[in-house]
Amino acid sequence: MPEFDEKVLDVFLEKQLQLFPEEVATREEAKDFLDECMAVVVKGAKEVWTYFDEEGVDISEMNEADILDADEVFAMGDGRFLIVEA
Repeated sequence: MPEFDEKVLDVFLEKQLQLFPEEVATREEAKDFLDECMAVVVKGAKEVWTYFDEEGVDISEMNEADILDADEVFAMGDGRFLIVEA
């Protein structure tokens, strides 16, 4: 089970509407929600690319900006990215 630190929770709660039509979690629910979605935190843009490739997403016609702009990718602002599967 991944550990989601306070920064991850803050960013997810602030940006959850980029992926969902309405808020899906409160502060108290955020960790459990991210666990249920099998969300992951990766250490950089290259790992986001690798994650999508390993998940079988056809990235052959995408560039790094396309992947980092995907709705399920949340930039942490510290080089890390949260990936949430809807």
